[in-house]
Amino acid sequence: MTDTVNTRRLALDVLLEVTEHGAYSNQVLRAVLEKYQYMEKYERAFLTRLVEGTIQHMIELDYVIDQFSKVKVKKMKPVIRNILRMGVYQIQYMDSVPDSAACNEAVKLARKSGFSTLSGFVNGVLRNIARNSARNSGSIRYPDEEKEPVLALSVRYSMPEWIVEEWLNAYGMEQTKAILDAFSKEAPITIRTNVTKITPDALKEQLKAEGVTVQTLEELSYAGLPYTDAYHYAFAISGFDHLMALPSFQDGLFYVQDISSMMVAEAAAPEKSAHVIDVCAAPGGKSIHLAEMLDGTGSVESRDLTGYKTGLIEENISRYQIKNMTTKVWDATVPDESAEDTADVLVADLPCSGLGVLRKKTDIRYKMSRGQQEELEALQRRILDTVCSYVKKDGIMVYSTCTINPGENQENVAWFLGKHPEFELLDMEQIYPGTQVGDGFFYARLRRIS
Repeated sequence: MTDTVNTRRLALDVLLEVTEHGAYSNQVLRAVLEKYQYMEKYERAFLTRLVEGTIQHMIELDYVIDQFSKVKVKKMKPVIRNILRMGVYQIQYMDSVPDSAACNEAVKLARKSGFSTLSGFVNGVLRNIARNSARNSGSIRYPDEEKEPVLALSVRYSMPEWIVEEWLNAYGMEQTKAILDAFSKEAPITIRTNVTKITPDALKEQLKAEGVTVQTLEELSYAGLPYTDAYHYAFAISGFDHLMALPSFQDGLFYVQDISSMMVAEAAAPEKSAHVIDVCAAPGGKSIHLAEMLDGTGSVESRDLTGYKTGLIEENISRYQIKNMTTKVWDATVPDESAEDTADVLVADLPCSGLGVLRKKTDIRYKMSRGQQEELEALQRRILDTVCSYVKKDGIMVYSTCTINPGENQENVAWFLGKHPEFELLDMEQIYPGTQVGDGFFYARLRRIS
């Protein structure tokens, strides 16, 4: 690596933004990678893995540091605790980095960050952890799963205890472990072909010509998903440097979207000439998918709360040259009399805790709380109660979230059906990240019968 200290400095800056200032890691990391596009591919890969891995394993890293430091992590200066986290992650999880390099580079980083007086402390803690790591004596202690199952799983998988407790109560030990194991694996980047511009086969060949590794869903064993036969337009891609450099992406030939979220449009299955309303649509991936399924007929009205959010949707409309789609700034909790009884299909992909997409948005686990989750459950009910009147008789409403919390999913559907007997449930599906390769996801398909 040409400039390891600089790369680690960038990683430290990202971690400080995320852990101390509440920024989202995927957004900050993307901005850094775009700014430093001149970095070599392996440097970009090192930076990405160091940031994402440190955040993903943060509870475990803090637990280990606290065993070997007289000053507990919470009492440390932010720069020092994040330098230590990065160092321990390299010692524990990056076999390509010698322990000595992890320690030495952390000391240099502490000095360059203005903490020369604490460089000895950093060195002592990391070298002690390295001596006791799995590569060496393997004497780092972890909680006993039999005696303290919640704490043990929390530390092992770096998942907050309240989430582990909630999942154990809902799903039991075996399913919870399967979910946690799935979140510890790298998420594939999946794409949906823009079929208005190119066929799936032609896109596959173009991506290969651009040096991209392309896999079909069959090759990735997506067989457990509903509507699998419909996913001829979807692929998983890897082996490229960055997305913006691909001509096929620049030309709008595909849309980056998880397989699970593609199920919303497939479940809605709008007929030609249908009028579709998507009430919380930004950045517009599901709306665009629905518009493409209409094959130039009908209309899709994509709504969201602010002009900024509808602006994101409009950028994608322009990028993918969608002709049968418009936007509208509207608060989904506020009734819109002009929309009543107009929608053949209504999509309510609502704000949620996001606990199904932790592989891609690792730091959500640290930002969400049980109280916030309960507030979201109430918001979802308020929106469903409002927007259901937009559905025509015999029309379809699809309610979806990217979480695996029963309170936001099955319990909300039961509440809605209890309050709105004019709707019937056609089907619903909870996708667990442990059973399929896609994200954790939920949808329910309802029909208005009166």
